[in-house]
Amino acid sequence: MKNYILLAAMCLLMTSCSENYSNGERIGLITQFSQTGVLWKSWEGHLNLTQTGMNSSSAAPFDFSIDNDHEDPLLLRMIDSAATLGWKVKLTYHETKGKNFFNNRGETNHFIVSCDVLDKNPVGNLFGKHQEEGTPSIKGIVRDTIYLVIYK
Repeated sequence: MKNYILLAAMCLLMTSCSENYSNGERIGLITQFSQTGVLWKSWEGHLNLTQTGMNSSSAAPFDFSIDNDHEDPLLLRMIDSAATLGWKVKLTYHETKGKNFFNNRGETNHFIVSCDVLDKNPVGNLFGKHQEEGTPSIKGIVRDTIYLVIYK
């Protein structure tokens, strides 16, 4: 009887694993990107999500990893530059379920596939640097990730 229970548990565990559990995209500003780990070094990051161009404090932050099995140097440089320079990015990811038992691929189950830069100057663009000629200049200040625009 014990062998049947063990066999059933192993079958359930193996069939519930999925390499491609879900796919998606997240947009925001990368606030942390670093290499961590004791046995397996992996690149881990933290994305503050944005809604309608502003940081969303109510949304849960998105933690992600770069897959150690498919580490792309160009993707690493792009994400590192976005984190260092404050670029607004769109991260495309796939999520695994049950295949990352020992965190040897990364500490999360969200693995980044690609990174697209949406805006290299999200704060500066709000203050009228890219306005057409003849329009009044808009001035404002940034206070705790909320953009305030003050008109004269």
